[in-house]
Amino acid sequence: MRGVSFWAALVLCVLPARPLVAQDPDGYKRAMQGPMLGAVTEDSCLVWARMSWSFPTRVAYAEQPDFSDAQLTEEVTPRRDEDYCVTFRLQNLKPDTQYYYRLMIGGSEDKYRSGKPPLAFTTAPGSAAPAKFRVAFGSCARWQRESSQPVWKVIPAYEPDLFFWLGDNVYADTLDADILAEELTRQREVPHIQNFLATVPQLAIWDDHDFGLNNHDRTNPTKADNLRMWKRYWPNPAFGNDKADGIFFRYQYGGVDFFFLDGRYHRDPNAQADGATKTMLGAEQMAWLKQGLKASQAPFKVLVSGSVWTTGKGAGGDAWSSYRHERDGLFDWIMQERVTGVVLISGDTHTAELNVAPWSERGGYDLYDLVSSPLAQEPDNDWLFRDVEQRIEVPYDLGPNFGVLDFDLTADDPTLSFRIITLESRSAWTPLTLKRSELQPGISSWQQKQSDDAGRWMKMLEAQANTPD
Repeated sequence: MRGVSFWAALVLCVLPARPLVAQDPDGYKRAMQGPMLGAVTEDSCLVWARMSWSFPTRVAYAEQPDFSDAQLTEEVTPRRDEDYCVTFRLQNLKPDTQYYYRLMIGGSEDKYRSGKPPLAFTTAPGSAAPAKFRVAFGSCARWQRESSQPVWKVIPAYEPDLFFWLGDNVYADTLDADILAEELTRQREVPHIQNFLATVPQLAIWDDHDFGLNNHDRTNPTKADNLRMWKRYWPNPAFGNDKADGIFFRYQYGGVDFFFLDGRYHRDPNAQADGATKTMLGAEQMAWLKQGLKASQAPFKVLVSGSVWTTGKGAGGDAWSSYRHERDGLFDWIMQERVTGVVLISGDTHTAELNVAPWSERGGYDLYDLVSSPLAQEPDNDWLFRDVEQRIEVPYDLGPNFGVLDFDLTADDPTLSFRIITLESRSAWTPLTLKRSELQPGISSWQQKQSDDAGRWMKMLEAQANTPD
């Protein structure tokens, strides 16, 4: 023991050996990511978080900011084999009411939230009276290209009641579910998104880059692993049903029915020849969708898809254009069953678009596809070479954007208004307004809503198509 005195050496021999790990393996008890709000209803709300260890955790929630009337969720202990992710259900809530909430770890508030104002959310409007509410949505958030993601500085200013992620929410591009989890956690650490996730309910579907590899489909060998990870990280109200795996679910808010679709888990390859047997949704999901649409009494039924609905990408493209038989069959069924009020939203294209499938020309009504992309990604101008059925507006391809849907069910003729908002907080086009009365068989509306620029563009394409080579 060179350099150590006799008495010091004696003390070292007598004292018990220092443990190799810290006395408290929990370290600082805290949330690593979150909290994040999930599906909210009139009387409940889901809250997600990823914790730093396996310690008993719950959520306290109250109508008063001092938590004098606090309720507590059931206690949950995060598990390492679930990546320490936990989802809490807040229950016995009142409709259209603001609640304050905070994570409680072993009876104390999360160390790093202590002393800060409590987080808050508002429950869904009650079903007894017509409502007005706002949904923001978008797709394609690539951290690798834009780690700061300035769009999250703009969206909160529009005070949406809900936010919908329409796929490519991260660019995992992997067959390893742990890498998908790593990308999801990285996305939730973008600085400007923190408060937004904690105060605005989030609902999500996936598309190819967060389902597997580029343009991936049912042949993805790790889709079951990725589904388990998706359930772990997204507090959606449901994931598929007892007849079919996947992430599809129905969500009701403010008198509107939203059908979130899984366009990947059961999807046949894009390159497969189109026909009666080719499917994007799979038979069980399609049956579920039709049953839900037929049962719905909502003035608007919104079909939420990662893949765009109209024909611009053509046969073999990564869109509904490669599944025309299934898509057209669904559209025809909607008209034959006289299901009114159907509106389509989608993402993926790295361009904001407003297109329409003019089913009024087949005796039905016009089906509008409202497209927002990207949230944080380089925009594309591939639309220049795509032939859609009809464009209502010339696409916006100058930068990141997000969609805003305003629902007003208080009017005698309820309305839906759609805008695309840019990073400069400007509307890319004149807002599109759809009335319930316009979305029923026998009504044609698209020609009155098409902008002059879009009309000229479509006529130019038509003239080019008719010009001999």
